[in-house]
Amino acid sequence: MRYAGLEDVELMHRLALARTISGGMAATGAEEIVVNGVLAVCDPLGGLYLPETGTLVVSDLHLEKGAAFARRGMMLPPYDTIATLNILSAVITRYDPKVVISLGDNFHDRKGSEHLPADLRSLITAMARGRDWIWINGNHDPDGTVDLPGTCTDELFHGGLVFRHEPSLISGKGEIAGHLHPSATVRRREKSVRRPCFASDGARLLMPAFGVLAGGLDLRHRAMHGLFDRDALVAHLLGRDRIYSVRYGNLIG
Repeated sequence: MRYAGLEDVELMHRLALARTISGGMAATGAEEIVVNGVLAVCDPLGGLYLPETGTLVVSDLHLEKGAAFARRGMMLPPYDTIATLNILSAVITRYDPKVVISLGDNFHDRKGSEHLPADLRSLITAMARGRDWIWINGNHDPDGTVDLPGTCTDELFHGGLVFRHEPSLISGKGEIAGHLHPSATVRRREKSVRRPCFASDGARLLMPAFGVLAGGLDLRHRAMHGLFDRDALVAHLLGRDRIYSVRYGNLIG
């Protein structure tokens, strides 16, 4: 996976877009798709909104990644959590969801939520107020969260869809999953552009990583094999201020 620094242009665009949001349903640049018969809105900030149930889905926040690396003696800029939470706050402001589902790897390691600074804990508490908040357990944080609002579970069936961290090779119909951090590459103006993406063939959807230091895995990587009907697969790339939808056959790799 490619890990972006906090000075990365991609991140600067996401933060700038987050700052422009003043609320309401004016999701400029979003893309409506259908997953297993359920309407879904892919937002360029990286969240998925399900209007029928008022549900916002995000995945792979990897909060406190910088702190986790610091515990191992590797220094990263310590601002990843506040940057990710600011973008999350913006997308919550945009949709005002009744339910928020965070699809696992919410924290980068088992100690992340326990050692979360009080001011950052307060930000999450404020965002969760008045909503149902579900933390799906991931491989980085299998024990759930500590002293944060909401409930923790390994899997959730909700609104005709199943939400889990790792995609299933057995049955993907109606599945919304994370874990693989899908990204895709297109050619634009004689240059290759690689972006995080929502990936869906209409039966299942893989979420892009929401965390600012989470990186991405190309949609053509062998880890993606067997998950999609490639003839129907579309990558919905996160652009500067809109979603760009590109059929799998038109991607470059």
